[in-house]
Parts: sequence; C-alpha cells; structure tokens
Amino acid sequence: MSTNVQRANETWEVFFRAQATLTLEFQRRGSWGDVLPREYRVLYALSSAPVGIRITELGEDALLSDAGISRLVARLHERGLVERREDPTDARAARIVLTPAGVKAQRRVGAALARQVAETMSRALDDDQLRTLRDLSQALLTSAEQAQRTRERRDLGWTSVLSQ
Repeated sequence: MSTNVQRANETWEVFFRAQATLTLEFQRRGSWGDVLPREYRVLYALSSAPVGIRITELGEDALLSDAGISRLVARLHERGLVERREDPTDARAARIVLTPAGVKAQRRVGAALARQVAETMSRALDDDQLRTLRDLSQALLTSAEQAQRTRERRDLGWTSVLSQ
C-alpha cells in the first residue's frame, strides 16, 4: 500500500474515532433534558430557518434518512416543538418550522451544548489548532459536497440518456 493511501486511511480512522468518541461524550454528559441528541439536530437546523425547511432538506441538514426524519418530525410535532406550514412555492410540499416552545428548547439545549463543546475541544486544542481543525474539516466537507453534486449531475445525465 502506498504511503499516501496508508496515511489517508490512518488519518480517517483517527478523525472518525475522535468524532464518534466526542459525540458519545456529548450525548452522555449533555444537558439534553427532554430533547434527544438527534431531535436537537433537527431543532438546530430549523433555528436558522425562520420560514422553515422542506422535510427533505431538513433530513439532509440533520443527516437523517427520509424515513427517520419523517418519524422524528412527527414526534416533535406531537410534543409541540415544530409545526408544518404550507410551502408558498409548492402546494404539494410543507415547510417545517419551530414553534415558540421549539425555539425555547433549542436555545436551552444549545447554550448548554455550546459550553460543553467549548470545554471539550479546548482541553486538547489551543486557538490556532481549533482554527486549523475547522479549516481542514471545512475543506473535507466542501470536497465531499462537490463530489456529491458531480455524482448527481452524472446520474441525471444517465437518466436523461436512458429516457430518450
């Protein structure tokens, strides 16, 4: 195996383990109250969308499957944390928005989680290292998103060729 392949795989393994281990720590030590971590991901995604988000976009943003996001939104709706509104641009679609109770829950959990994340990340990394890690992670994310768009365009191209 080439050195580059080996180094890339070793780096991925450490990166993956660090992320998974920190996520578990946040889940165990977090001040979640009655909000589960995956529910918080949805509340967080909605917190920056005052007009709401379509459920498919919400699933992508919260990194959940279509079936998973549908069930999760239904549970959050039953608890009064989100509501469905008509999409003004598409009568067939709905937008999911936070209710006032949802805003309150997101802010409560978010403030506690922000403190925990800062404490956890800062115990091992100084400010320059945090900036470097952020920038490297953003580069990986941007590259993955570009690759996904390329695959989708290629798949659409094949679909249109096959339908002719």
